[in-house]
Amino acid sequence: QEQLVESGGGLVQPGGSLRLSCEASRSSIDYYTIGWFRQAPGKEREGVSCISQSGDNTVYADSGKDRFTIFRDRAKTTVYLQMNSLKPEDTAVYYCAASVSGGYHSTTLARNDYRYWGQGTQVTVSS
Repeated sequence: QEQLVESGGGLVQPGGSLRLSCEASRSSIDYYTIGWFRQAPGKEREGVSCISQSGDNTVYADSGKDRFTIFRDRAKTTVYLQMNSLKPEDTAVYYCAASVSGGYHSTTLARNDYRYWGQGTQVTVSS
């Protein structure tokens, strides 16, 4: 059973930035397609972004396009989600997840494609 650990959440003012990190504790995160999801109170968990194993394919939901960037640091075996120009509506618990479906270059924001999930990190955007 893989374990994922997120970090980097916190309280930030509107327009600010945060960088979320996702690490795997039992094997290299390089083995997985990695997705970031978020869940706001009273709402369904939604996909935010994902990156292929290869690192050369990324997908963004409309909510984060042009503001969020997902990338891998292979030296640190970590996947990051850089979030800029944050808005109050970005407030949510953010989860990283690992998928073993698809190929080396595949991406997916379908929740059911993800096998392993982290515990989440809270992001609050408020003045």
